[in-house]
Amino acid sequence: MSVPRLVVAAPSSGSGKTTVATGLMAAFAARGLAVSPHKVGPDYIDPGYHALATGRVGRNLDAYLCGPELVAPLFAHGARGCDLAVVEGVMGLYDGAAGEGELASTAQVAKLLRAPVVLVVDASSQSRSVAALVHGFASWDPEVRVAGVVLNKVGSDRHEALLRDALDSAGVPVLGVLRRAPQVDTPSRHLGLVPVAERRPAAVQAVAAMAAQVAEGCDLEALAALAQGAGALPGAAWDPAEALAGPLPQPWPGPSPQSAPADPSELHGRSRPRAADGPRPRIAVAAGAAFTFSYAEHGELLAAAGAEVVTFDPLHDEQLPDGTAGLVVGGGFPEVYAAELSANEPLRKAVAELALSGAPVAAECAGLLYLCRELDGRPMCGVLDATARMTERLTLGYRDAVAVSDSVLAAAGTRMRGHEFHRTVVDPGAGAAPAWGVRAPERRLEGFVQQGVHASYLHTHWASEPGVARRFVERCLTS
Repeated sequence: MSVPRLVVAAPSSGSGKTTVATGLMAAFAARGLAVSPHKVGPDYIDPGYHALATGRVGRNLDAYLCGPELVAPLFAHGARGCDLAVVEGVMGLYDGAAGEGELASTAQVAKLLRAPVVLVVDASSQSRSVAALVHGFASWDPEVRVAGVVLNKVGSDRHEALLRDALDSAGVPVLGVLRRAPQVDTPSRHLGLVPVAERRPAAVQAVAAMAAQVAEGCDLEALAALAQGAGALPGAAWDPAEALAGPLPQPWPGPSPQSAPADPSELHGRSRPRAADGPRPRIAVAAGAAFTFSYAEHGELLAAAGAEVVTFDPLHDEQLPDGTAGLVVGGGFPEVYAAELSANEPLRKAVAELALSGAPVAAECAGLLYLCRELDGRPMCGVLDATARMTERLTLGYRDAVAVSDSVLAAAGTRMRGHEFHRTVVDPGAGAAPAWGVRAPERRLEGFVQQGVHASYLHTHWASEPGVARRFVERCLTS
């Protein structure tokens, strides 16, 4: 497979990657191209702006959560049928998982995709020094092809002339110059940009402004030609049905810290018939402004495993979808909508009744908070005997985890990688076993397993362990 593609990177966060990447996506889409949007790392918010720019679901490429071997296949899966793909990087070009070298960096993803890199440089406080900066990034790793520069926040024609003159000696062409433009700014708060779902009309205007700025300031023909020069991708595209045909997740080959797997066959990873061969259980997935964090591959895996996936909005829907056999509540911002979520008492009771019945429930981060007894003093679903509260402390980072209790997602001993990103704390009560043993870097127990409920702060990417989705669907059939 050979889809024309570009990776948009920067020397550091705050340089303008999102503006340039989203603007490029929208500008190329406005020319009638089918543009595939991608984001390096675990970020859920930027892909929402990418989807607005392209009309296609934004997808993440995370070499830590999924492993480097899945980066190109997941990219190819998302880019099927597209004319061009734009990949927005994360942090600085060479920044990745702490203490893990290049792992999960934009540079590593660019190499795995055999894609040229366009470096976005915030030029607001420099002139000739820009050449040294670009030269350093272009020469640091010979396997990373920094093929062009977009200069951002340029102050004047004179400033632009000084920058271009300096870059003549760096050997990297200038493919765009963007002036300061407040209309393309997007508001931020405690966990980054405000998601599209919370400000859609304003977000539409911001994306249109990004597209106009990029179309005016960048050489789109040169950028498209650069994308055409990307090498052929290795291997085949990822396919959820094929991924599910493999073995269940392999547990850790040692005694479980909490309990042994209920099904001994799972210790050996032997395949079991997929739920797709029988009835289709209905799995309700929380959506709407309060629950915007999800990976597209999760729904695709559930559907491929035989489920009927439907969405509902806990802010507005007073009942779960008819026939709900399982519930997935992902991440988002329940702390922002605590009053509204609490006020929807009929749905809170419906969620509690479903969980009490033993039906499978998978909750991540925001979902965990929603299942607690209360959040910042406001009643939530009360599924878990725990309270949650906002704090000033940011918990952020990749995590290595092992399942310490059998659950609807994994057998005890199953290893997965995850990501934490929150400013809340959960004070647990009693009655639930922990979900994960986490190294972060200290070792600790985290999350809750209670009847059919698996709730945790840990965001995971199920493409790394497709058996998680299969196990969940099977539990929906038998609960």
